[in-house]
Amino acid sequence: MTDAANSYPGERLGFPSTGPGSIARVGRRIAALAIDWAAAVVISIAFFEYDSLATLSVFAVVQILFIPTLGGSPGHRILGMRVVLLNGAWIGMWRPIVRTLLLVLVIPAVIWDPDQRGLHDKSVGAVLIRA
Repeated sequence: MTDAANSYPGERLGFPSTGPGSIARVGRRIAALAIDWAAAVVISIAFFEYDSLATLSVFAVVQILFIPTLGGSPGHRILGMRVVLLNGAWIGMWRPIVRTLLLVLVIPAVIWDPDQRGLHDKSVGAVLIRA
């Protein structure tokens, strides 16, 4: 095992250091979040006269629907990322629901481990990787 100074996010999980299959880095994650949130705001303005609860609800529904069907939210997919399980199985339906509930609480999403997995991903056995 390498020491912490020489390791990279995802090494201990068996992911490559760069390129497809590597752990998605912070910049891409934030940009994807901004894309998804902007889309939710536009939909909220168009259909709900910009209600903040409607915006949050639209954001959550998009996450829950797109992660199991496309492998990630629109922001993830636009920026070349996808959500996968550590064991390679299909993520199913309950994991995106739990992941999204924790994501909208914010705190679990900003607490990361050395592999840059937020608590919202760790809790369901998922990881966000580059596609």
